[in-house]
Amino acid sequence: MAKHSDLAYGTLFLAAFLEAVPIVGTFIPGSTIILSLSALIATGDLNLVVVSCSVISGAALGDGWAFWLGYRYPSQVRKLWPLNKHQVLVHRGEMFFQKYGKAAVLLARFLPPVRAFVPITAGAMGMTPNHFYPINLAAILLWAPVQIIPGMLAGNAYRHAGAIAGHLMLPIIAGIAGIAFLIWGGRRWLKVS
Repeated sequence: MAKHSDLAYGTLFLAAFLEAVPIVGTFIPGSTIILSLSALIATGDLNLVVVSCSVISGAALGDGWAFWLGYRYPSQVRKLWPLNKHQVLVHRGEMFFQKYGKAAVLLARFLPPVRAFVPITAGAMGMTPNHFYPINLAAILLWAPVQIIPGMLAGNAYRHAGAIAGHLMLPIIAGIAGIAFLIWGGRRWLKVS
């Protein structure tokens, strides 16, 4: 894997970046990719600092680009493809932003269903860059370790498990299923509210 570490860092950057792209970010399993590749930190194939920089810079550029797009073209946002095909999702992003205001920028970073909509919505609804970028950067700096550290710890546990690694498969599958259930429940809850 060490030969392909540049590809892994690029993948981490792209996963974090694409999660901020409206509509696309709803379907990209960026957090799962980040969690999975972070496990390679424990093996020494990837470097924690470079992984963190890749994830943080990808998220910051993705959110920044989406915010700028909304800020620069507020009246055209709903007409842009693919947003024009998913008006219900755009509306949910707007409602979330109206409900939580500036805090929506921080909260959305931790909620995959709305993460892809809040930056562009914040820009389109008139949040100033002086308010958006500091809050967004703080959110990303809090979010990145939440994505990286569990993967790193899982990789470390797996590496140390050695002979009993086969016995860890069931707990790992149960953990993944639990995370998937929480994501599903969160998305369902957002649809209801």
